[in-house]
Amino acid sequence: MVMFPRRNDHIGAPTKIGYDAIQKIVLEAPWFKSCRRLCAYISCGALREVDTSKVLSEILKNTGQDDHSQVRKKLYVPRVEDKNCFMRMLNISRMDDLIANSMDILEPAPCDAEGNEREDASAFLKKQEAAIMFANDPVDLFLLPGLAFDKSGRRLGRGGGYYDTFLTKYQELAKDRKWKKPLFVALSYSRQILEDGVIPITPHDVFVDALVSSSGVIPISPAAIEMYP
Repeated sequence: MVMFPRRNDHIGAPTKIGYDAIQKIVLEAPWFKSCRRLCAYISCGALREVDTSKVLSEILKNTGQDDHSQVRKKLYVPRVEDKNCFMRMLNISRMDDLIANSMDILEPAPCDAEGNEREDASAFLKKQEAAIMFANDPVDLFLLPGLAFDKSGRRLGRGGGYYDTFLTKYQELAKDRKWKKPLFVALSYSRQILEDGVIPITPHDVFVDALVSSSGVIPISPAAIEMYP
């Protein structure tokens, strides 16, 4: 059984310093600066997720112009379509593109203010019971949330399977298109990083390449380790 601190447990509770430290590490990381297309989650305080607001603001601030410190980026954020693990990643150009869903979690509306459908990082074609993913350009980086992680790359989600389903299909698409595998990076508070073997895994779980906590980057996969020899 995976145990977590109670909501009113102040020992090791995340602070604004912790929030800022994690985002600062992401913003200064070479894999972040060099990426051109990335998918990132919109943090929700009620779910105790690591804040991403500063990272998203920095991306959106620089989407219209090149910058010496980082390349121009295109940002995609999640929108849950139904309860069958079906999630899309839609492009936004400003934080005002987000609206609250029935769970009070911010998501992009399917269409922009002019009524145009938003660009989808990896659109799905539904054929009978199968959902076939397609896209014209590769995503370089995914910033992922979670309840708990370990240093072997295991990630514990919230049980819906949305991210594992999306990431599995995206990996299949990347392999079919002969694209370089994107980097899967999870943002985590130090207390969420558990001992190896504690987190249960299933055949459908997708492992992360690296963890970022306030203590720094923990590279896990060979691709991540190459960046941090």
